[in-house]
Amino acid sequence: MRANLIKRSFALLAGVLLIKSAEANALQKRAVAYYDPAAGGGSMLDNSGYGFGEPLNVIISGLSSPAVLTNDGFIKLARSLGFSNECFGFHLGNPQSANLGDGHGPVNQTIELRADFGSSVFGTCLESLAGGNHLRMFRQNGPNANSGALFLAVSAEEDVTKKHTVSTNGYDVGRDALVTAATSGLTSFVGVKYSINSEDITGLLAPGSNGINHGIAQDGIVKLLTVTIE
Repeated sequence: MRANLIKRSFALLAGVLLIKSAEANALQKRAVAYYDPAAGGGSMLDNSGYGFGEPLNVIISGLSSPAVLTNDGFIKLARSLGFSNECFGFHLGNPQSANLGDGHGPVNQTIELRADFGSSVFGTCLESLAGGNHLRMFRQNGPNANSGALFLAVSAEEDVTKKHTVSTNGYDVGRDALVTAATSGLTSFVGVKYSINSEDITGLLAPGSNGINHGIAQDGIVKLLTVTIE
């Protein structure tokens, strides 16, 4: 009986060590800011249809505070930057997909948010009518490139009469507006304070309008944001 108890104890200990090892390996694999989607057969353009895409022009680094990289955590961060859920939850149009080269292939957007103009209840309704900033979020978490990074397609849109087409220079304008809000000092939402560092990344996204939805040129710069909860 004692021998069986010892065997069970060793088996339990081995199981705990195996779990801890797996957790450590997962953390180690995620200890990067992001993986280049192209390295895994993906793209820095999402799929908007008809062979065109919107540039993934902002990345929330996988080295950010882990709580930021969850769906709820990202929404809270976005709320601190002036974005909210769509007007009363209504959405016109189909979701877009992106292949982040992580082994999952094309995956639909996880979250779509609009500028709320200071009102989380009615502000996005105003954005839907009058136009404004807008984002789609995709997560890089597949088995081949599990950075946990969040890739954003950010753009400034026209009003509803123009069917929310992207504004002139809207990809760069939308990206820069988000980054300006993020780096203007400590941002906060419901008591959570964020310190955000921005870095320009070149070489991931080709400048110009080739393959870009609406044929609108962009400068090829991707903003890498590392978000730390204070």
